[in-house]
Amino acid sequence: MSSACQSHHTEGGSTPTDTGRQRLRLVVRGAVQGVGFRPFVFRLATELGLPGWVNNSAQGVFVEVEGSPAVLREFGLRLERERPPRSFIHSLESTWLEPEGYRKFEIRRSTTGGAQTALVLPDIATCPACLEEILDPANRRHRYPFTNCTHCGPRFSIIESVPYDRPH
Repeated sequence: MSSACQSHHTEGGSTPTDTGRQRLRLVVRGAVQGVGFRPFVFRLATELGLPGWVNNSAQGVFVEVEGSPAVLREFGLRLERERPPRSFIHSLESTWLEPEGYRKFEIRRSTTGGAQTALVLPDIATCPACLEEILDPANRRHRYPFTNCTHCGPRFSIIESVPYDRPH
């Protein structure tokens, strides 16, 4: 468990053995929306060859991945250790389940409903990459004052509710 976040693990389901395929469900709570958390989870799962999915909800981020227990444990550890710099994990709940047979990893649509407990970060200064876009006359975002990305820019001032999905 990383000392950079205050994580609390709870495990349910059967305890996995080191043989066979398992499914790991994670509920990640904290400041994990609008900070590039889902793309990070996608990249990590893809790198480790884990099929499954990730999505936002009003309670945080939900993740399901399938694979060998050893790789799933590595995924959980790296999720905390390598998380996006602007994110903050308040709690991480894990449940071991029987596999569903996922074939690829995908970012799913957000789910709505339930109590809104996901945190929204305060506004952050514009990063160098976004500033470069704003100042480049050839860029379509030239002089556009609301340019932001998952590493910078407004959070609190533009997020009206969670789950938050940045339009493409």
